Amino acid sequence: MKRYKIALIKGDGIGPEIIDEAVKVLDALASYSDFDFSYEELLMGGVAYDMTGDPLPQETISGSLKSDAVLFGAIGGQKWDNLPREKRPESGLLRFRKELGVYANLRPAVVYNELINASSLKPEIIKGVDIMVVRELIGGIYFGEPKGRTKDKGWNTMLYTRKEVERIAHQAFKIAQKRDKRVCSIDKANVLDVSQLWRDVVTEISSEYPDVELSHMYVDNAAMQLILNPRQFDVMLTGNIFGDILSDEASMLCGSIGLLPSASVGEKIGVYEPIHGSAPDIAGQGIANPIATIASASMMLRHSLGEEEAANIIDAAITRALSEGYRTQDLAQFDAKEVCSTSEMGSIIANYIKR
Repeated sequence: MKRYKIALIKGDGIGPEIIDEAVKVLDALASYSDFDFSYEELLMGGVAYDMTGDPLPQETISGSLKSDAVLFGAIGGQKWDNLPREKRPESGLLRFRKELGVYANLRPAVVYNELINASSLKPEIIKGVDIMVVRELIGGIYFGEPKGRTKDKGWNTMLYTRKEVERIAHQAFKIAQKRDKRVCSIDKANVLDVSQLWRDVVTEISSEYPDVELSHMYVDNAAMQLILNPRQFDVMLTGNIFGDILSDEASMLCGSIGLLPSASVGEKIGVYEPIHGSAPDIAGQGIANPIATIASASMMLRHSLGEEEAANIIDAAITRALSEGYRTQDLAQFDAKEVCSTSEMGSIIANYIKR
């Protein structure tokens, strides 16, 4: 029997609720398979600050690095917005990514046929959309030095090294080889020197992948093209701040941010999390959509544990739940046969797996 140790970081807001449902689905999968999951709960975010005075305790870093993968919920909330910046939950998350070396953020945006009417765009525009945004995660303007502020001005540095661009480019091209073999690299090379470096290095790396078609697009045009004709994209490769914005835009093609997972991978260990936030306004009400977190668990199986068949089983169970009309509150107006609570949706998906 194959045994996997999973670090669970439930975090704040709806984080504990959605992680519990992902664990329920993983346990359903393990109940008839030849592998077994063990879990260690670790602290990060506002809850970690409240308990330890640090949004990212050292025990969380070391515990994560000793695990096979990390399943992460969500952090943050207004309760902690007035803390010094280094004590805020989001600062802990940035440190966490840096410590774990997860430089590549993979964000799929896939339109489920069962929810094609949930998007604000016309069905003929979004039908068949299947995009993978590959975002560089631990460089760029969020990490560049110098940075700071005075009373009258603030400054940040958008910095990339050749090595940082090379490694994220390799990730994108390798992913494209398993998809439709197309990479669109997004930058602002007409204005930014750092983007010109990005474009030049990506072009160089593309010569190692002759089976993959490379194109380039300025970020403002890419934002427009995502709405105008999203099916033109297969893999979108971009830097940290551009990817942060574009991946959220891409998520809304699908109708609900509660549907979409992500993976953050690198040289050490993978972190898997829904792309939505902690949603403290609905925490504890049992109405959060757990599908993005369950789909993140599927990505964990595929990218960190090499369990492709198991990942496919979870994906199929999610699709079946949607095709049979089960919806959480965020999707209640779209062909709902039954509106489910967070826990009920997790149980429905888990039961399909057990069958």
